[in-house]
Amino acid sequence: MDRIRSGIPGFDELIEGGIPVGSSVLVSGGSGTGKTIFCLQYIYEGAKQFMEPGLFVTLEGNIKNIGWNMQSFNWDIGKLQEKNLIKIYKLNLDILRRHTTAEEQIEKELEVIASMVKQIKAKRLVVDSTTALSVGTESRGTMRSTLYHFTNALKELDCTTLLSSETRGRRNDFSAFGVEEFVADGVIALYFSPPNRSVFVRKMRATNHSKNVHPFEITSKGIQINPRDKIMWEAI
Repeated sequence: MDRIRSGIPGFDELIEGGIPVGSSVLVSGGSGTGKTIFCLQYIYEGAKQFMEPGLFVTLEGNIKNIGWNMQSFNWDIGKLQEKNLIKIYKLNLDILRRHTTAEEQIEKELEVIASMVKQIKAKRLVVDSTTALSVGTESRGTMRSTLYHFTNALKELDCTTLLSSETRGRRNDFSAFGVEEFVADGVIALYFSPPNRSVFVRKMRATNHSKNVHPFEITSKGIQINPRDKIMWEAI
C-alpha cells in the first residue's frame, strides 16, 4: 500500500506511516479545534519536506488571512508558491449561486478545482470546508446529494485529499451532515476541551490505525501530536 506522509509531527505514527495514496479523508471538529491549521500544515509539509505540490481550496476564508495564518507559524510559503508547490484558491460560491442550480454549481466548482490540480500537478488537495457547500441548498436531501457527489468526484482527481467539516464538537459527531463520514476513506476527529486538545482517527482505509485518543498541541511551528500519550475517551 503506497502512502503519503502528512508531515505533521507525530501523526503518521498513528496511521502506519501515512495516508493511503488517493484517499479522501475528512478532518472534522468543532470551532477552534485546529481543522484549518491541520489542513494547511498537510499542504505546507508536503511541499517543503517532500516536494509534493498541493492545492488549498477555501470556500469560506480570505486568501490573505490564510497566508497570514501560515506565516504566523514561520512557514515560508512565498518561495513554495513561486515554485508552484503551493497554491491557495478562493472558490467564490456566491457568484456561482446567482446564476446556476445546485447541480450546475457543483459541476462548475469541480471543473475549477480539476483545472487547478492539473495546472500545478497537485498530489495533495484540501477543501476547507465542505460545510460551506450546504449554504443555499433547497433541502436537506439536496444538500446530502450535493455533498455525496462532490466528495466522490474529488476522488477522480488522483490527489490525496483532506476535506474539513465543522461539527458541533460532540464526541460522536464526525461530520456536519451525516453523509461525509460515510463517503470518505478516512475520518480524523479533532477535539478541544480547554485546556486539552486531542485527535482521534475514527477510520482510515486499509490501515491498522491507532484506536486511542491522543493529545496534541498547537505550537509556534504548528500542530505537534504526541502518539505515545493517550487521553481517556470520557475526558473529551
